[in-house]
Amino acid sequence: MAIWTIIGRIVLISLASLVGLVAVMAGILLILSPGNPKPFTDANGSHLAGSISEKVYVPINGIEQGMFIKGKDATNPVLLYVHGGMPDYFLTERYPTGLEEYFTVCWWEQRGSGLSARAGSRAKPVTAEQLVSDTIEVTNYLRNRFGEDKIYLMGHSGGTFVGIQAASRAPELYSAYLGVAQMADQLKSERLAYDYLLAGFRRNGDTQMVSKLEAAPVTMEGGTPKAYLAIRDVAMHRLGVGTTHAMRSVTRGIFLQSLQFSEYTLREKINLWRAKAASGASVLWGTMISTSMVHQVPELDLPVYFFEGVYDYTCSYTEAKAYFDKLKAPLKGFYTFNNSAHSPMLEEPAKMQKILREDVLTGTNHLADPT
Repeated sequence: MAIWTIIGRIVLISLASLVGLVAVMAGILLILSPGNPKPFTDANGSHLAGSISEKVYVPINGIEQGMFIKGKDATNPVLLYVHGGMPDYFLTERYPTGLEEYFTVCWWEQRGSGLSARAGSRAKPVTAEQLVSDTIEVTNYLRNRFGEDKIYLMGHSGGTFVGIQAASRAPELYSAYLGVAQMADQLKSERLAYDYLLAGFRRNGDTQMVSKLEAAPVTMEGGTPKAYLAIRDVAMHRLGVGTTHAMRSVTRGIFLQSLQFSEYTLREKINLWRAKAASGASVLWGTMISTSMVHQVPELDLPVYFFEGVYDYTCSYTEAKAYFDKLKAPLKGFYTFNNSAHSPMLEEPAKMQKILREDVLTGTNHLADPT
C-alpha cells in the first residue's frame, strides 16, 4: 500500500504542477494580450501628430469585419492590404515593412478570419465572389472615410487571387494594383513545389519526408492530395521556400509570433487560429487550383506591379513571371527579390520601400526588371 500511496502523491504533485504551469502560461498570455493598437510616437515618446493607429470594425456586406488602420501621416495615400487567408499583420512586429511611412495602410482581416471570425460570420460558405465583393466594399469605405477618389490595392499570396479580380472589376477605384507573391496557375505552382520539395529532401537524406511526399504525389490530373496539403507548409519552411527564406519553422516563426502580438486580445488570438482552416485560401483552395489567372484576368485597366521572391514555391516565381509577361496593362513593373521567398515586403523591406517610393507612387516602372 505504501508504494501506491507514493505513486498517488507523485501523480497529484504532477497534476498540480501541470495546472500551475497552465495557469502561469495563461497569465503570461493575458499580459501579452491587451489588444490595443500601438500608437506612433515622436522622438520624445509623445503621440505623433497627424498619425493614425486604430483597430476598427466595419459592416461589410452584412458582416462586421475587423481591420487595423495604420499610418504616420493620415493624409498619405491609402493602401488596402488583402492577406492570403491567414491574417499576417502581426508578423510586421518582427519584420517591419515601413509601409506606414508612405501610406495609410488598412490591414483588413477578411470575412471569417482573424478579427472578422465572429458569431455568424461563417453562417454561409465563403466564396471567391463574396471576397471580391467585400474587397470592393472595404475599398469604398476607405475612399469615403479618407476622402480619396482612388486608393492602392495590395494582395499577398492567396490575397492576390481576390485582389486582382477586384482590380479587374473596378479599376476606377484604384491608383495601382500591387501583387506580392502573385498567384497565376496555382496547380502548376504546386506541381513545381512538389518536385522541388521531393528533390530537396532526397538530397538532405530526410527519408521520412521523402516517403510522405512519394505517398501523396501532386499531379496535373489528380491535383493536390490531402496528405500533401497536410505536410506542405512544414515541408516548405524546412527548405526555406515558405513564408520567408530564413523561416524554418511554422511554430516558431508564425504561431509563437502571433501569441506575442500585443495588439490582439487573447480571444482574438484564439480566433485567429480557430478560423484558419475555415477562411480564405483554405476554403477557396479548390477554386484557386482550378483557375488560371491568364484566362481569368488577362488584362487590367490600371498600373500593375508584381513583387516576387526567387525562393518562393508557395506561389511560384516562374509562374508569376509567365503570367506577368502575358498580362496586358497600361503600365507594368516586375520586381525580383533575390533574397526572398514568399514575403518580399517582410524580407527585403528597404528594397520594397524604394520601389514604392520611386516607382509606384510616381506611376513609373524605372526600377523594374529589364524586359
